[in-house]
Amino acid sequence: MILDRRALLLGGAAFGALPRLGRAQAQQTIRLGIISDMSGPFADLSGPNSVLAVRQAVQDAAPLGLKVEVVAADHQNKPDVATNITRQWFDRDGVDALIDVPASSAALAVNGVVREKNKVFLASSPGTAELTGAQCSPNTVQWTYDTWMLANSTARAMVREGGDTWFFVTADYAFGHSMEVEGGKIIAAEGGKVLGNARFPFPGTTDFSAFLLRAQASRAKVVGLAFGGVDMANAVKQAAEFGLQRRGQRIAALILFISEVHSMGLETAKGLVCSESFYWDLNDRTRALTQRLKQNFNAPPPTMVQAGCYGVVMHYLKAVADMGVAAAKANGAATVARMKAMPCDDDAFGPGTIRADGRKLHPAYLLEVKSPAESRGPWDYYKVLQTVPGDQAFRPMAEGGCPLV
Repeated sequence: MILDRRALLLGGAAFGALPRLGRAQAQQTIRLGIISDMSGPFADLSGPNSVLAVRQAVQDAAPLGLKVEVVAADHQNKPDVATNITRQWFDRDGVDALIDVPASSAALAVNGVVREKNKVFLASSPGTAELTGAQCSPNTVQWTYDTWMLANSTARAMVREGGDTWFFVTADYAFGHSMEVEGGKIIAAEGGKVLGNARFPFPGTTDFSAFLLRAQASRAKVVGLAFGGVDMANAVKQAAEFGLQRRGQRIAALILFISEVHSMGLETAKGLVCSESFYWDLNDRTRALTQRLKQNFNAPPPTMVQAGCYGVVMHYLKAVADMGVAAAKANGAATVARMKAMPCDDDAFGPGTIRADGRKLHPAYLLEVKSPAESRGPWDYYKVLQTVPGDQAFRPMAEGGCPLV
């Protein structure tokens, strides 16, 4: 396994091509390309630690006997940069599978390129449910979460607890829009009402005061934050300064990562309700994976996105070993079909399956952030309120509009 620094794109500029392999070596080597946010708003929830999670998966898959190389790039959350990297990797550098890709707009852009080139897209970061809906592809697996799952778990639970009026503060791009729409549908289905929204420019917004004041003025019982990354940490801190919760409004983090809780601190984040598909302290297997990452790479407990990178790469490599390297490299759609046909099981997510639309099914967990007094030590941040089985956590396949179904 090689993490070639020349393949790491910073500021959109390449430091050079991947090293050329001899023909025989290239035919026997699987190349994994991680496109992520290495320094922007999603760097903590994906970024460099997504690369480490993939490297851990390659180590754990060593008994399969595969030759694997890992390369990484920074797409700055820009669709054009992501597609340029993708084409270069596929056309010139022999990359077989694309991994991660935070920012739904970038993920949707590369989704089409992967299908065109008949490669494999192992999507862990993007949340848009369109990847298993109207824009589903036989070459793509969406592994970790999506907007429907997050809205279904968090919004439904909060409406049933009495939070029947909502105001959304939304990032103005594909993921935020999808989150707001899906959340609104769930709220309406449960008898609630959305009183309004405020959309902020993404990326680049750091002052959320105007949007939070509009939410406060709406007098909605719940303020839904439809965005993630460092923006979430900044917005929650500012909401605490304005005293939204003291005035009786609850904050619903429609997407929250443990890295953001760590950044905010428990005193600020306590009481936030969110949904995730992975938490490092769920069981013996998740704790063992977290310990390996710490021992091998001095990495903190993984976010669900980073755990997703681990899980999906493990399953992909099992499929490659099952069908043979040459066959897997020759046909990305066939490799994804083999992934769907094989049962899933890994230390991050446990047993699961992949549907025909590319949606990976595993449980979702409704979580509440602990208070400082409840926490027993470093990174002990969540308590599990509910566990939603995989076949109930995600949108029914018949409702997604995937043309593969």
